[in-house]
Amino acid sequence: MPRYREGMRVLPALPADAAGVYRVCLLTGDSGGDASPLHDDPDLLGHVYAGAYLAAEPALARVVVDETGVIGYVLGALDTRTFEAWCGREWWPPLRERYPLDAQRRESDAALVRLIHTPDRVPDVVVDEYPSHLHIDLLPRAQGHGVGRALMDGLLARLRDAGSPGIHLGVADSNTNAIGFYERLGFTELTREPGARLYGLRL
Repeated sequence: MPRYREGMRVLPALPADAAGVYRVCLLTGDSGGDASPLHDDPDLLGHVYAGAYLAAEPALARVVVDETGVIGYVLGALDTRTFEAWCGREWWPPLRERYPLDAQRRESDAALVRLIHTPDRVPDVVVDEYPSHLHIDLLPRAQGHGVGRALMDGLLARLRDAGSPGIHLGVADSNTNAIGFYERLGFTELTREPGARLYGLRL
C-alpha cells in the first residue's frame, strides 16, 4: 500500500466512510475552504455533491485516511446521464421529502435545496465527448504530499479501463488552486458561466 506521509493511506471507499466524506465536503466547500459558517445544515453539501457517488458508484470512489479519519476523497461517475437517471430514481426523491422547497432557510442552504429539487444539467455538447465526471477534495493536511495526483491518476485509469472516452468537472472561478491543479493534469477549459467553469480531459 503506497504511503504519502506517515500514517496517510488511500483506500477504497466504504459505506462507513460516508460521514467522513461529508465532513471533508463541508470543510472544503467554500472554494476549497471551510464552508461550515455558511450553512446551518452541515449535511446539505454532502447530499448534493458526495453521497450519491458513494451509493451509486462505490467502485470508483477512494478516500484518503490518517489517524484522524477521512481527510480527502475522489468520487466519480462513469456516465453522467446514467448517473443523473439513477439519482432521479433513488437519491433525490427522499431528499426532496426531507427538504421541501417552501421551508424557511438561509439563502446558502436554500440554494442547495433548490439543486436537490432541480439538479444542474451539464450541456449535451460536453457530456457527448466527456461523459464521465468527478469530484475531488482534500483537507489541507492531505495536500502537498502527492496524494491528489495519485487519486486523480487512479480514477482516470479506472475510467479508461471501463471504456470512458473523456471526463469533465466543474470548478469555481475563485478556486484558483484547484484550477491550477487541473490544468497541470492536462484538463482544458470547455465552457464558462458567471463564477464557474467546466474543464474536460480526453481519456
